[in-house]
Amino acid sequence: MTSYLTSKTSSRQFRRAIERGIMEREVNISSVLLLVFLPILRISANVEVDALYIFKTNMEDPNNVLQSWDPTFANPCTWFHVTCNLNNSVSRVDLANAALSGQLVPQLGLLKSLLYLELHHNNISGQIPFELGSLSSLVSLDLYQNSLTGPIPDTFSRLSKLRILCEHLPFT
Repeated sequence: MTSYLTSKTSSRQFRRAIERGIMEREVNISSVLLLVFLPILRISANVEVDALYIFKTNMEDPNNVLQSWDPTFANPCTWFHVTCNLNNSVSRVDLANAALSGQLVPQLGLLKSLLYLELHHNNISGQIPFELGSLSSLVSLDLYQNSLTGPIPDTFSRLSKLRILCEHLPFT
């Protein structure tokens, strides 16, 4: 009887050990999958957060005006210099006179509800990304007093609502 109890106890312990091992493997696999897919989930969580954060990381910001731009926030509507519409989509970015330097990034073209992009009086250089031509709601793009080079992209011809471009010249 004792050996039967011992073998029954041993088989229970053995079964528990196997279950723990399986669970540990499942936890380890889940952890690995989470680590692999977490960056993808974060990137796709809010395109606007990602686009603006890429812009931030591409800028030199000596006055820390972009300090509140935290990519872990669900949306950028609480960030300084960003205004959102009633749908919590970015409608305005106002970084005039912010002493920023760096280059504009194509990801700004992902801000589909953007009406105003105010970047005048900075030291932004390089070319204007052609992707900004996909901002179909854009009314004002103020890039006056920067160090931009190259032509205005052909894609800007699609911006039917654009009224102010660069040096406050009407866009027709």
